[in-house]
Amino acid sequence: MIRSSNTSDFETMYSIINDAAEAYHGVIPEDCWHVPYMSKDELSHEIDQGVVFWGYEEEGQLIGIMGIQDVKDVTLIRHAYVRTAKQNQGVGGKLLSELCRKLIRPTLVGTWADAGWAIRFYEKHGFRRVTPQEKTQLLKTYWSIPDRQIDTSVVLADQRWFDLSDCH
Repeated sequence: MIRSSNTSDFETMYSIINDAAEAYHGVIPEDCWHVPYMSKDELSHEIDQGVVFWGYEEEGQLIGIMGIQDVKDVTLIRHAYVRTAKQNQGVGGKLLSELCRKLIRPTLVGTWADAGWAIRFYEKHGFRRVTPQEKTQLLKTYWSIPDRQIDTSVVLADQRWFDLSDCH
């Protein structure tokens, strides 16, 4: 079952993020890796900044989460994580498909450039990479991340974004 998260899910979301983020250890630049990958304060900050989390629940247990955040004229997919033991079972795809059905604005997602599995996941679901020049501009416009992360990230966009960008 896919449902919106609530305050009672905070500790579970924190646990899912930091469990699933282990996949990035040794893949992303070492100077960008830290333990925990996302602190409780950072998670609270993201929620305070408007990230709305949705969860995939199985047998009463939250096993995957994905956030959406409206920023200016787009929606960002943020912090998509599935418990390590439940990965590659379609959970992330179901969450992404459900959220995309709800969205009406152009949608962007950023991820680490060396996280090939994450890029392939989004491409499988209809997202395409933007050019390196567009990536930098989009990350500076819609995200609040350090320059080092901008340098080592990619941005993927849905068809709505490409349709609108073709109009300019």
